[in-house]
Amino acid sequence: QAQLVESGGGLVQAGGSLRLSCAVTVRTFNMYTMSWFRQAPGKEREFVATIPWSGDPYYTDLVQGRFTISRDVAKNTVYLQMNSTKPEDTAVYYCAFKASESSRVRTRWEEYDDWGQGIQVTVSS
Repeated sequence: QAQLVESGGGLVQAGGSLRLSCAVTVRTFNMYTMSWFRQAPGKEREFVATIPWSGDPYYTDLVQGRFTISRDVAKNTVYLQMNSTKPEDTAVYYCAFKASESSRVRTRWEEYDDWGQGIQVTVSS
């Protein structure tokens, strides 16, 4: 249903900031929930943040107060502003797409329809 392309990853020192972008090309349904997940080496993919089409953003406790998810509807782009980064934020970050107009919060990666290719974020100590 959608193609997703992440950008903005890279290397940042602990305490620094980074902004990830996810450009969305939607083929059919133009109301959707977008989320960010991440996967560190040797660990399972975990939920980071979500922004439902008609609801408020929601975050894992691990990033609450440090990360901000937002969307630019006109540009079909979702952002993840990462502030006060920590070495444990190091991971491959994935944006995820779910065709839905609801306010439901979805934190399980199995609930999503499409994924980006992933982008590396490395936080040095």
